[in-house]
Amino acid sequence: MNRSWGATMMVSATLSMLVVPLDATTVSGASSTPTCIISLSPSATETLFALGAGAEVKAVDATANYPVGRLPKKRIDGFNPSVEGILSICSAKPQLVVLSFDANQIQKKLTAMGVRVLAQNAPANLASAYRQILQLGSAVHRPKQARVLVKHMRDSIAAAITSVPHAARNQRVYYELDPTYYSVTSSSFVGSILKAMHVTNIADAKGSTSAGGYPQLSAEYITSANPTTIFLADTLCCGATPQTVAQRVPFASVNAVKKHHVFELNDDIASRWGPRLVTLVRTLARDINATVKKQ
Repeated sequence: MNRSWGATMMVSATLSMLVVPLDATTVSGASSTPTCIISLSPSATETLFALGAGAEVKAVDATANYPVGRLPKKRIDGFNPSVEGILSICSAKPQLVVLSFDANQIQKKLTAMGVRVLAQNAPANLASAYRQILQLGSAVHRPKQARVLVKHMRDSIAAAITSVPHAARNQRVYYELDPTYYSVTSSSFVGSILKAMHVTNIADAKGSTSAGGYPQLSAEYITSANPTTIFLADTLCCGATPQTVAQRVPFASVNAVKKHHVFELNDDIASRWGPRLVTLVRTLARDINATVKKQ
């Protein structure tokens, strides 16, 4: 995937300067049933509520916004957390802190204080996302609920992906993360989903290891690639719309613009790897299918 995870993932290079990404999904600290949970991951927060552990979540990161109307009022800056701020949330030490980034070496500091930390970095693919949900379910003693949730997600997402015909390989897709043309390659999380839908991702030709699967393209390159489908994952953060894209001078001749195949996504849903992944994949499949039918 915050400004929301999605907004930060737009410029992964910027993120790497702000925080130290976690190398893997890790857990530290003693295991116990948590009654005071602090979630500094918007994706984990959504999952915790879906698992029925919302009442135990006492504070969330400053960018969490879902489920609407159910989040605790206490907020912590996930990109600049302090041990003192985290420890002040509960009457005793929190039983579980969930992280998606190890900002300020907070994992090591909390572990030294005897706080259990569940560290889950952004997953590389759907399988990793499912594993994280199962691990989170185990951490909050709701393994059955986690298995049910993962099965529902896996079945729904598989159905959406298989609904896209192989004819979609003729579709050239540009997936926009921000108006400066950061995009996703097939090695990224969302890019792997697009790859499963058979489409041709125009960013793949420009991707590199150094870009982490999130290369910055140019207007000239995008227009020369002439995408037939454009997805905008910068509608909330940056106000991108099919109309604003059409107003970009180089884009007037792009196939997707001319044929009105520019689709808006919800930034938050598009950038998180919790239960609402189903909504994202269904939306991508629906719009790709609509484009294929019109060809």
